[in-house]
Amino acid sequence: MKAVLRLLGLIVMAALVLQLYFVARIALMVVVDPESTAFERSETWRIASTTGRLKWRQQWVAYDDISDKLKSAVIASEDASFVEHDGVDIEALEKAWDKNAKAELRVQQSASRLQPGKSGSASDKAIAKPAKIVGGSTITQQLAKNLFLSGERTLLRKGQELVLTLVLEALLSKERILEIYLNSVEWGEGVFGAEAAARHYYRKPASALSAQEAARLAVMLPRPKYFETRPNSPYLAARAATIAARMGGVELP
Repeated sequence: MKAVLRLLGLIVMAALVLQLYFVARIALMVVVDPESTAFERSETWRIASTTGRLKWRQQWVAYDDISDKLKSAVIASEDASFVEHDGVDIEALEKAWDKNAKAELRVQQSASRLQPGKSGSASDKAIAKPAKIVGGSTITQQLAKNLFLSGERTLLRKGQELVLTLVLEALLSKERILEIYLNSVEWGEGVFGAEAAARHYYRKPASALSAQEAARLAVMLPRPKYFETRPNSPYLAARAATIAARMGGVELP
């Protein structure tokens, strides 16, 4: 019993030390720009190990050197209540949960129609695939995950993400959170940050992006590598037009 209690004590101590490490790292970000994120390091290692070359485009720029149009577009597309919430948007999470539940139900109903011995239409077979998971993460939650965590989906990782999100909101201003996010988020294969994205796709600095260009970049964020290879996607164009129309009502930090 003593050995078990000692082990539990060591686990708790290690967890506390890890949290203190995260807090110290985030506190340092008040004045020091992070050199890289856990996601960036993971992606560059994946690219280097599969292609044999290091592909990493990133150039940090100050908040004021990023077009307000891009800031507005990203907020409109990713987190409309960014300046209002404390890191977690409960309403967005509820909507995502509802969408995911409905999608899963449709998949289950399709699967039941395609059980062995039953015939199904071509449309049934087309939708009998895993449900698309819709996220409800805020910009701060996405930043917490990118900075420190792996891509695995477990309750433990989600709990750690929530803790990091609250620490980010407590120690950093909304402006600083958005600045770090825009400088580190992925915008293509080995393309990280607004400056690299603007130069990669439009051959111009992030400060010079037009409203339409900013909207297209914002729409790419959930699936940047996918849209990088499909620049003429009808969905990308239509969604970008929607985001461009919403940008005027966005409040910036």
